[in-house]
Amino acid sequence: MCGIVAYIGKSDATPILLDGLRRLEYRGYDSAGVAIINDGGLVVRKCVGRISNLSELIQRDPPHGSVGICHTRWATHGGVTDENAHPHFDQSGKLALVHNGVIENYQTLRDELIREGHTFKSQTDTEVLAHLVGKHYDAAKGEPSKARLIDALRAALKQVIGTYGIAMIHSDLPDFIVGARRGSPLVLGIGKGENFLASDVSAIVAHTRDAVYLNDYDIACIDRENFEITSLLGGRSGYEVSKVEFSEKDVDKGEFPHYMLKEIFEQPETVRDAMRGRLSLEEATAKLGGLEMTAAELRGIERIVLSGCGTAFHAAMIGEYLLETLAHIPTECEFASEFRYRNMPMTKDTLVFVISQSGETADTLAALRESQRKGHRTLGICNNVASTIARESDGGVYMHAGPEIGVAATKSFTSQLVILTLISLLLGRIRHQSTSEGIRVIEELEELPEKLRTILKLNDQIRDVAHKYSDAKAMMFLGRQFNFPVAMEGALKMKEISYIHAAGHPSAELKHGVIALITPELPSVFIAPEDSVFDKNISNIEEVKARKGPVIAIGTEGCTQLEKVADDVIYIPKCADYLSPILTVVPLQLLAYHLAVKLGCDVDKPRNLAKSVTVE
Repeated sequence: MCGIVAYIGKSDATPILLDGLRRLEYRGYDSAGVAIINDGGLVVRKCVGRISNLSELIQRDPPHGSVGICHTRWATHGGVTDENAHPHFDQSGKLALVHNGVIENYQTLRDELIREGHTFKSQTDTEVLAHLVGKHYDAAKGEPSKARLIDALRAALKQVIGTYGIAMIHSDLPDFIVGARRGSPLVLGIGKGENFLASDVSAIVAHTRDAVYLNDYDIACIDRENFEITSLLGGRSGYEVSKVEFSEKDVDKGEFPHYMLKEIFEQPETVRDAMRGRLSLEEATAKLGGLEMTAAELRGIERIVLSGCGTAFHAAMIGEYLLETLAHIPTECEFASEFRYRNMPMTKDTLVFVISQSGETADTLAALRESQRKGHRTLGICNNVASTIARESDGGVYMHAGPEIGVAATKSFTSQLVILTLISLLLGRIRHQSTSEGIRVIEELEELPEKLRTILKLNDQIRDVAHKYSDAKAMMFLGRQFNFPVAMEGALKMKEISYIHAAGHPSAELKHGVIALITPELPSVFIAPEDSVFDKNISNIEEVKARKGPVIAIGTEGCTQLEKVADDVIYIPKCADYLSPILTVVPLQLLAYHLAVKLGCDVDKPRNLAKSVTVE
């Protein structure tokens, strides 16, 4: 989950690397560092804390050179200290390396290296990898050369168990950079007289729109004019140069104080983009050619499994309701982290979907591979068309949500729900759903962007509600049917960015245990639109109010019944039950955002979290 940037060109590397790190800080912000090749030697600057700390350190004593690597860390092995910050060096001090991933057998390798006389300055697995590459390089005979360094890297990586995305420089070889990946993303950016490596293309989009997304076991060697991609096993590796679909402007905050708020307000457009060109009113269905399945194959599906992590798992839970309601296909959800270790019985007519915003989530990628290993067609729903999940899945649907920089997922969640609705519509229409029913679903979908704009106009009201409850030490979120997963998502948002303990439950489960927590100091948030279980939700709210618990309710415009029982009501426009989560979640996103800002939390970079979870 760390961020890597490497640069070789004609410009001063340090400002380019720092700018890239700022764009990648959502991937980790425990510490940061740079290493620059300067007059044949390596100059390093690193420290704990945010990129701003590193920038201040560099301003006091700036390193200069046109070749360098840098890193922003999310700690795995070893505490948050200057010594554990990247880059790390080999025994000679001539090789510097930055790393995203986990070396699982690092302790065994470290013990062996210590017996051979190596000394270590950190507790990280990354320093072990640097020493291992340096050992093989120093043991080789001959003059310093690119081939010698790449051979040393190959020898080291063959000893490694785990995942890695790395960038590496050596002071004996000041005119190129080497990168490699297995399980952690790495992209090569192609410029004019300059080239880049990064763990996410957003770090380099200000400098180039031409990129090569490396595959597992690729080794990339770049100089100022050229690049070469080979395989860990030897020989050239196939690659494709892609055009980056977004621009530098897309990864800026614009006039918003935080990326999270910007991305919440982008949802009318991202929801529209998720369905753009995919609805056919004439045939009353969805068009999803990316699934790579014929109508006969889709008709033969008897069971669906949806898998994801965090917010993507909550989308999967809603997807279960959607598929069973609109398509009448038995569906179940599975945490991706559990899927890979379970021996889940699945018949040959089971279709698996894996859901990931980044398309690089380690657990979700492992679930994809496990499903395919067992012979099941496995499709992806992700936001990065060049991601590993997009490339390795048997087909899928691209979200078109644009870059999501805020660590707490917002617009990606609603885009995932739209896509799951489109899939449900498509499957329903080829099975049992009438033309008129299909048209009704399409009409409801097309009204969503304007309804979302209506909700966003309530931003000031929701901010006032958030401030009213800013002294709360805990909160409870409750909903039923389609909105039970929304309750879980609302609780997750609150935990992630405000650090207030929050839990999501089905409303009807209130009296089966959690009602014991109700006190005047514990606010409960009820997602209670005017749907088939509205009266049941009212009864549950009454139970909370009878015990003097404060209630915030999300209700439907025109329905005044909630005002009689809730302390605060936030209204959404009326919509079909199955689409209500796309609307009800937005007030919860804003509620968490404004409460976190009131508490002085960094909503874009919450403590202990990183955006793209590329380690298990």
